[in-house]
Amino acid sequence: MTAREVVLLTGAGISADSGVATFRDADGLWEGHPVEQVATPQGWDQDPELVWRFYQERRSGLAQVEPNAAHRALVELEQRLIAADVGFTLITQNVDDLHERAGTRRLLHMHGELAVLRCESCGVRARDLEHLDPETFVPCGSCGHVRLRPDVIWFGELPYFLPEIEGAMGRCTEFLAIGTSGVVYPAAGLLELARECGARTWVNSLELPDNADRRDFFRPGRAAEVVPTLVTELIEALGL
Repeated sequence: MTAREVVLLTGAGISADSGVATFRDADGLWEGHPVEQVATPQGWDQDPELVWRFYQERRSGLAQVEPNAAHRALVELEQRLIAADVGFTLITQNVDDLHERAGTRRLLHMHGELAVLRCESCGVRARDLEHLDPETFVPCGSCGHVRLRPDVIWFGELPYFLPEIEGAMGRCTEFLAIGTSGVVYPAAGLLELARECGARTWVNSLELPDNADRRDFFRPGRAAEVVPTLVTELIEALGL
C-alpha cells in the first residue's frame, strides 16, 4: 500500500504516562461533584466559580508534566513522513499541550485546549497560562466581558475541526488510535471510518477498546512503552 496520509488519534492514555491527573476520586467525583457537572455549559451558567476552579487546577497542572516517549516518537514519525512527502494529521482528544511541547506541528485539538481561554461575548481566544488563580476570573482584553471561559469542549458541545478531520480521513491510508477508550463519540467513530475508507488500522491501549475488531493491528500496553516500537514498525511497513 502506498501511503497518502497517516492519521493519528490520541486519547487520555498517552497523557497518563506523563502523569496528567484525571481529577476524579475513586468514586469518579471531583470534590464531591460529578465531573459532568463541571464540564457542561449548564454547569458554567449555574456555578461558574466551581467550574473555573476545576479548570484552573487543571491548567496549573500543565507545568508539572512533560511529554513522554510516545509523544516524542510521534514527532519523529511526523518528521519522517513530511520528509517523504506523505501527509500527516494528528487528532487529539486531549486538552493538554504535551504534543506541542514535544514538537508536533500538524495537530488538531478536537476537544479544545486548557492553555486557551475564550470569550463568550466577542469570541476572541487568548493563549494564557499566566493567570491561574482559581478564585479570580480573567476578563476579556478585547471587549471587556467579565470572564473568559476555558476553551475546551464540554458535554453537549460540538468538537472543533470536524471539516478538517473529515478531509484527513478521506485521504487516510494508515490510521493509528493511541490511548483511546473507544467510547467517546464522535472520536470513537474514526476507527471504523478508517476501515471503511480502506485504511490499515493500528490500535494501542492497555486493553482492547470497545470500537476495535480483528481487522486492527492491536498493540497492548502503556503508550510510552509501546508507541516508539509501533512507530518503528509503521515506518518499516511504509518503507521509509
